[in-house]
Amino acid sequence: MSKSDCENIQCGEVSGCSESCNTKANDFRVVTHELNAIKRVIGVVSGKGGVGKSLVTSMLAVLTRRKGYNVGILDADVTGPSIPKMFGITKKAVGSEFGIYPERTHNHINVMSVNLLLEKDDLPVIWRGPVISGTVKQFWTDVIWGNIDYLFIDMPPGTGDVPLTVFQSIPLDGIIIVTSPQDLVHLIVRKAYNMAKSMNIPVLGIVENMSFMQCPDCGKEIKLFGNSRIEEIAAELGIKVLGKIPVDPTVAEICDRGEIEKFNKEYLSEAVSFIETNFAPKEKAE
Repeated sequence: MSKSDCENIQCGEVSGCSESCNTKANDFRVVTHELNAIKRVIGVVSGKGGVGKSLVTSMLAVLTRRKGYNVGILDADVTGPSIPKMFGITKKAVGSEFGIYPERTHNHINVMSVNLLLEKDDLPVIWRGPVISGTVKQFWTDVIWGNIDYLFIDMPPGTGDVPLTVFQSIPLDGIIIVTSPQDLVHLIVRKAYNMAKSMNIPVLGIVENMSFMQCPDCGKEIKLFGNSRIEEIAAELGIKVLGKIPVDPTVAEICDRGEIEKFNKEYLSEAVSFIETNFAPKEKAE
């Protein structure tokens, strides 16, 4: 394979790439819209679906916004978008000759999701990988986010096309891995961790969802999936445990009603403090 051929693909996607090729992952980064000033970008990932990645993304955004920061959510989970529903967004995104405008939640969190572009929310997105990846990239290049302190990216599960596109195209400050207590999921966590490390993306820490359920009568913690090994896994990988979220019916209820901004628990307060301390925006947006 020649170097000119290699420049037209993403390095690492084929097995015949010449050892003399000097193409770096950073070469594929794209510039965001000229009207944007996005200071920090945090990806929220999981090795598999169903562990609560979108919930964690929403909680982080809500808590960060309460601290007075300008916040956005880029919903990169194109085939399974749930962010608009959780925030009760029913209006569709609009565009102009300048670009696409994100919708805003009640508390002024900017949101862009493919569901804001579809005629009906329940229409399936039956697109091949390159089209989905291109859409996510456009959410970075064509959407007018404006002045944003923290942009959270809700990634699709796994280590496929879209995570690869985000890791290579968008200047991430780091990722947070979401998991649940099962041993099988911990194996998948290592895959997500190893993918990020191989592409020089910092792993900020790990959040465990569905850690336990608290008995409403006696207050005892019930380990629905057995004893957690999250501390052991985090120590093994050399990362922090940023939070543990229990199975909380009240959280499920407010998500179903589109009222996640009424979330009032402290499950991820440590995670937000960690982000604020270690990744403070250089100039806080007004």
